[in-house]
Amino acid sequence: AAAAALGLLPLGKTQSPESLLDIAARKVAEKWPFQRVEERFERIPEPVQRRIVYWSFPRSEREICMYSSFNIGSEDPTTAPPGGAPG
Repeated sequence: AAAAALGLLPLGKTQSPESLLDIAARKVAEKWPFQRVEERFERIPEPVQRRIVYWSFPRSEREICMYSSFNIGSEDPTTAPPGGAPG
């Protein structure tokens, strides 16, 4: 209520704090690939696995485009011009 009165939050809107599970899962996902986490630890509770996987995927449109685009440096024989070398 005090934050809304100060204009920090819209009236009628409250923010709930992030859960410790989400904070920890996000930090793990930022540092290590999920495969490495699975290899390192024998037992990971399923809810923890789900949150790490959730946070492992990119959030911004820019990151999604970057990770989904083809590697421009590689040569694909189906798209290479006839004769091998360009131009």
